[in-house]
Amino acid sequence: MAEIKLPQLGETVTEGTITRWFKKVGDNVVVDEPLFEVSTDKVDTEVPAPSAGVLIEIRAQEGDTVPVGAVIAVVGSAEAAPAPVVQAPPPPPSAPIVEPVIAEVAAAAARAVQAAVDEMPATPAPPIAAPATAAPVAESDDNRLLSPVVRRLVADNGIDLRTMVGTGPGGRITREDVLDHIDSIA
Repeated sequence: MAEIKLPQLGETVTEGTITRWFKKVGDNVVVDEPLFEVSTDKVDTEVPAPSAGVLIEIRAQEGDTVPVGAVIAVVGSAEAAPAPVVQAPPPPPSAPIVEPVIAEVAAAAARAVQAAVDEMPATPAPPIAAPATAAPVAESDDNRLLSPVVRRLVADNGIDLRTMVGTGPGGRITREDVLDHIDSIA
């Protein structure tokens, strides 16, 4: 099994917000295929899968903010994926129980492996372009530079930027400025 960690997306980036998962638990994952999208104060980017297998567990849900290096998902082999539980009828008290149970477990495992193989694409996936290292910083209506996270917070909360003063370099509005503004109007 491979633990998927939130990668370092910039020298000063310490955390990111999971904005979207492209896969769900039980889906097959191919190396370098986009696995999730993350938003930081500097960039929004799709993160490719570092290993192949089946997505076994998602530990950070969409909207969760997690520190760089935190385990956010687990990818394992098809055999590690949860197999359907097979309930065999209880054998008569005098019959040996080991052989039928082993045969049923082996049959269930074979069906799970075959189902995973059947779901795999017949041809390899086309190469995927490398994620952008930095998103362009857009300008707002009043010509101020805003990071992707600030743009999203402003849009989601209907904030009028003309009412705000930035504390960042050159008067730039930071994520903390927006969060403080939201707290002050709440």
